[in-house]
Amino acid sequence: MRPTGPVSRTGRSLMAVTAAAAAWAVTAVGLAASPAAAAPTTTTAQTPAPGDACTAADLGTRHPYIKSTEVSPTITHFKGWYVTEGTTGTQTVTTTTETTVTVSVGLSGKIEGGFGTEALGKVGTSLGYDVKVDYTSTNTESNAVTWNFSQPGYYGAYKGTKKVTGTYVSLNCNRVQQGDGRWALKWVEGPDGGNFTTYTTLEEGAVRCQDQVPAGSIMAKAQSLLDCGSAAAKAERPAGAVAPAKKQTRDRLAQPPAHAGGTSAEQPKATTGRSARAALDCQAQVYKIAVPGKPLSWGAPVLAADGVRLRPSSIFSAHLDNWRLCNVTERNGVLEASLWNWGNGGCATIAAQNAATERAVLQTVTCAEDDLQRFYIYRDVPGSSKIGVQNKYTGSMMGHDRYADGEFIRQYSSGRQDGTGTYTLVGV
Repeated sequence: MRPTGPVSRTGRSLMAVTAAAAAWAVTAVGLAASPAAAAPTTTTAQTPAPGDACTAADLGTRHPYIKSTEVSPTITHFKGWYVTEGTTGTQTVTTTTETTVTVSVGLSGKIEGGFGTEALGKVGTSLGYDVKVDYTSTNTESNAVTWNFSQPGYYGAYKGTKKVTGTYVSLNCNRVQQGDGRWALKWVEGPDGGNFTTYTTLEEGAVRCQDQVPAGSIMAKAQSLLDCGSAAAKAERPAGAVAPAKKQTRDRLAQPPAHAGGTSAEQPKATTGRSARAALDCQAQVYKIAVPGKPLSWGAPVLAADGVRLRPSSIFSAHLDNWRLCNVTERNGVLEASLWNWGNGGCATIAAQNAATERAVLQTVTCAEDDLQRFYIYRDVPGSSKIGVQNKYTGSMMGHDRYADGEFIRQYSSGRQDGTGTYTLVGV
């Protein structure tokens, strides 16, 4: 027999946590090499904090840093249920959906890469909760609640969870000038960030108007949905389901339609680029973006449908491995620029339809005013040409799966942790 008071069942969810350098000359935006370069001092930690030391191999990686969290009890399924003298015992109540909670990090609910899983894992650890760290929704849960109603009364049969929301930024490795004028590589808060949503395992139960429940609990939230009027009025109703409470009806009408991709603020934004080529203010210096110490460089495609690849430079390259930095700005030591290809006149981008896709291929298209064509450049200490490259819109780092002629340059949400996302920016 089950207790007659406000009792609930709670499951458990699985929480997955997962220089041979060429001097390079540039302009006044801060790319020029200077003396007093200091070598990195320590190896990168698995879960770095702002200000921790990093190495040049970390320039092409990033980690999540949780800025804020909010936990709110949320009823996902609910049904008012009246039990008369002759209808006590175990009953299965088919509830209706009150609220849909969908797991999301940044642009999309799809947690495809390591960054989203790591971010949600850190949320769970910081709060002491087991939270969902993969792409899922409370709509995947059964809406049936089976309960032993041992006494007559007016019940709210419910399923609910703790909805966890908040904000994050990414930690990126970048050069920082210290108080003594020397330079070091440290983890810094990157310019990008976003919102996340997750939830704990659903609990189910049944609660009555007269039950004493903890304030701020899921049961208290369910109890607030009941029409706790006079017992005489409720006794006139037959056993079984009752009409929705006024508050339920009001809340449902006010609730926006649910969809799989999270809130509207979390959806990929429509591109705002102009169809005509944008006027770019490009630096005169031309660069190769190459694998450190190896002959393969970023080569742009001749055909628009192809992607940027690792290619050896030769007299036949036709400047397809030559790049200019355009519309360059700098904030807190991090460069932002468009990457213009000398060979085909296009700008590097991640295609809009692939913005939330792990391992999407880098391409070149007609230059436009579009954040998908903007990149953050994280630099090694002065005197070194090593860099990491991050797409402004998607937040993902550029890298490649393996060192081979013709290998695509792709985006990775956390970067390539083996150092294959670190490149050299060398003037030609």
